[in-house]
Amino acid sequence: MFGTAKLVMVGLMVTSLAGGVAYMYKLKADNAILKENAIKLEEAVSSQQAVIQQQTKDFNTILTQNKKMTALNDTLNKELSALDDKFNKTNASGKKRDIGDLAIARTKTIEKVINKASDNAQRCVEISMGAELTEKEKNATKKSEINSECPSLANPSYIPY
Repeated sequence: MFGTAKLVMVGLMVTSLAGGVAYMYKLKADNAILKENAIKLEEAVSSQQAVIQQQTKDFNTILTQNKKMTALNDTLNKELSALDDKFNKTNASGKKRDIGDLAIARTKTIEKVINKASDNAQRCVEISMGAELTEKEKNATKKSEINSECPSLANPSYIPY
């Protein structure tokens, strides 16, 4: 009976030792998986930081462009108001200017004025939509050289006098 008890004890020790070794291998495998997960997590965090930095740059670019668009819109509104004032003037006798009466009285003159103003207004629209200024427009400084429909937009060198 004493021999059986020894055998049972040795069996228990061998089983415990085998279980301990198996548990140690499991811990090593879990540790390797955890290290891989930590590396992937660090990569994900760094890539997310790069995305956040790019989004911040994009946001700042959008804000800058928005400020430019707002300034351009303000300029265009001022130009529109000035153009509106041009056509709604009152003459010396206190009467409102009637372009229809002028067109009947001086057809050729009004036709030339309207055609030139239409061309200038079309160029203003092109510039406001992003067209580049020509050298002639950039260098215009005299009143006879400028686009009278939108001088602040079309002729940056022109200073009204």
